[in-house]
Amino acid sequence: MSPAPVRFHDPGTTAHAFRDSVLVRCPRCDRVARFERARVICRSCGLCGPVAQGTWPTLWLQADTRHGELWAYGLEHLDLIRRFVAADLRERAPWYEHGRKMTCVGRLPAWVKSAKHRTEVLRVIDRMRTSVIED
Repeated sequence: MSPAPVRFHDPGTTAHAFRDSVLVRCPRCDRVARFERARVICRSCGLCGPVAQGTWPTLWLQADTRHGELWAYGLEHLDLIRRFVAADLRERAPWYEHGRKMTCVGRLPAWVKSAKHRTEVLRVIDRMRTSVIED
C-alpha cells in the first residue's frame, strides 16, 4: 500500500501579506537584515536607518537556478512555497476558477510548479533557509 499523498491547500494569501517584514542584505555589512516600514534593521552591525524613497534593498532569500530565479520575502513566504512544491496533491478553493488567480502560489512560474523540477527547487529552498539560520 502506497503512502497517502502530501496535500497542499492554497490558503489564498497574496505576496502583499509577507511584505511587512522582509529579509534583505544589509547595505553596510552584507549580512542578513530586516526591512520594516522603509527602514533597514541589522543585528550584525547595528544599522537602523531609512532607505531612499521608492527603493528596496536586495532580497536575502533569492537564488538563481538553471530555470530562473527563485525568491521569497521571508521565512514564512519561503515555507509556503516549500509546502506547495513538496506536495503531491495541490488543492485550491472553488473561487479560484472564477478569475481570482493572484495568490502567491498561483503566480509562481511554471517551472517551479513542475513535478520534474521538484527535487532541484526543494534543494534550492533548503539552501536559502539554511543561509538565514547560519548567518
